[in-house]
Amino acid sequence: MGRYRPNVAAILRKPKNGKILVGQRADHKSCWQFPQGGVDKGEDLIAALYRETEEEIGVAPGKYRIIECRTGYRYKFPGGHLKKGRFCGQEQTYFLCDYRGKKKDIVLDNHVQEFIDYAWIYPADFQLKWVPKFKRRVFKRVFRDFFGIKLKLAGK
Repeated sequence: MGRYRPNVAAILRKPKNGKILVGQRADHKSCWQFPQGGVDKGEDLIAALYRETEEEIGVAPGKYRIIECRTGYRYKFPGGHLKKGRFCGQEQTYFLCDYRGKKKDIVLDNHVQEFIDYAWIYPADFQLKWVPKFKRRVFKRVFRDFFGIKLKLAGK
């Protein structure tokens, strides 16, 4: 059995209207998620957040401010898959951040392109069906913990 890989995720929020940024994944076009990624060896959570946010959406640390942080969100990869041959899943730390940048500051092809599009949505408009089944429990907890919202699958 593998271990859980440390992972960070950025919930960027526009303070004026409360909308949050979600990105459409390049490898699974029906999936939308927050910028996120693994914590490298020797890296602390904040450094990983800054690196992942800049790599995935081109947003530098000076363009947002961390408001809240919550940890302990865990999921396993489906089918017993091990990432990097040793991780059975991920343990995520989510950061709610107020975004101070402009549209031009978001660059999806800044690094290896992981998102093909992005949108600013109200948290209540997020659809659980946009997330792979193995991640849905985590997303339900994240939306409850950060926004007081109970996500449900459409029609249920």
